[in-house]
Amino acid sequence: MSVDIEQIIKKSREVCASAGTKLTHKRKNVLMVLLASATPLSAYEIVDRYKAQFQESLPVMSVYRMLDFLIQEKLVHKLETAGQYMSCAHIACDHQHETPQFLICDRCGSVKEVGIKKRIIEELERSIQSTGFMLAQKQLELHGVCEHCQSHPA
Repeated sequence: MSVDIEQIIKKSREVCASAGTKLTHKRKNVLMVLLASATPLSAYEIVDRYKAQFQESLPVMSVYRMLDFLIQEKLVHKLETAGQYMSCAHIACDHQHETPQFLICDRCGSVKEVGIKKRIIEELERSIQSTGFMLAQKQLELHGVCEHCQSHPA
């Protein structure tokens, strides 16, 4: 990615300001922990890395509240199937984002965020609604094996 961390933080502050909220110092630091990670992290892993990176302890309940805020502002995603969090891959983008889909490698734990075309999500919603089921969340998490792990068998 050619965007540096300072550009991402600047854009994150702008996103929050446009929503009438604030990216506080600790929220920014939690986001930075996620940005620095190659794989999604649990709240407890974030607490550990936060302490190591910033020499400051955070209660896990505070981290959960900060993550809820960052999710609300669409700066972070929660992977429901894993109970882990990751920064949005498109924070610094200026284009309209599609519904996220996460490709999760079951071997190395890497996650790739890709967008799903609006028409595909609309078709999926129609299909689901025709069964009488009400969709609560549009996020898709697909498990498999990434290209790297396929080319380097265990």
